[in-house]
Amino acid sequence: MEPAESLEDMVTIPYPQHPHCATVLVLDTSSSMDGTKIHELNEGLQIFTSELLADELARKRVDVAIVTFGSKVLVVQEFTGMSDFTPPTLTARGFSPMGEAILTGIDLVKDRKEEYRAMGVDYYRPWIFVITDGYPTDMRRGDERWNRVIEAVHGGEAEQKFLFWMLGVDPADMQILHELSPPNRSPLKLKEARFADMFMWLSKSLTKISDSRIGDDIMLENPVGPQGWGIISL
Repeated sequence: MEPAESLEDMVTIPYPQHPHCATVLVLDTSSSMDGTKIHELNEGLQIFTSELLADELARKRVDVAIVTFGSKVLVVQEFTGMSDFTPPTLTARGFSPMGEAILTGIDLVKDRKEEYRAMGVDYYRPWIFVITDGYPTDMRRGDERWNRVIEAVHGGEAEQKFLFWMLGVDPADMQILHELSPPNRSPLKLKEARFADMFMWLSKSLTKISDSRIGDDIMLENPVGPQGWGIISL
């Protein structure tokens, strides 16, 4: 019998001498995103990719995974370094199982951090970034899954396990997104499907993180307004 593969044998992390920033994009691909929104979302992913690849440190330090929620929750991209990342072309159909998708994203971050630790790779606080134009169809306020999501998101932020962001595009239920978001960070709202601007902001923020040291405090710009958004700890 051959010996079982160790985690180090199964996982390859590029540029292990650099600290890494795990970033999960949790994207709504329900039927309400069909048309202009899904087209703009796909273009935004292209911009996100090209901007990060253009920066030498971000290309080496940012790892990305993608979870979509539409007909069902799919991990369409497991964690990979930006140098090996090719943005998928997303299509829209189905409902919005957002609760399951958020929990899936949190699990991906947990597993990636275990991989970093097993391989001796330093890491920044991971990012989880949710984009939706609706509301969750797989949970309601106060039910079991709702409570699990609230506990996982709010607890994870409070314990500095990750940074969690929500973006609502009209006609997203911003009250629901506010309740799901960490208490210290309100959800963002786009009046139009300006995904290009949002992904440009996200890539610039991750580039800024890549040029910082673990434990630093950095100021992020507000992507939907002129004022600074707040200080985050890496």
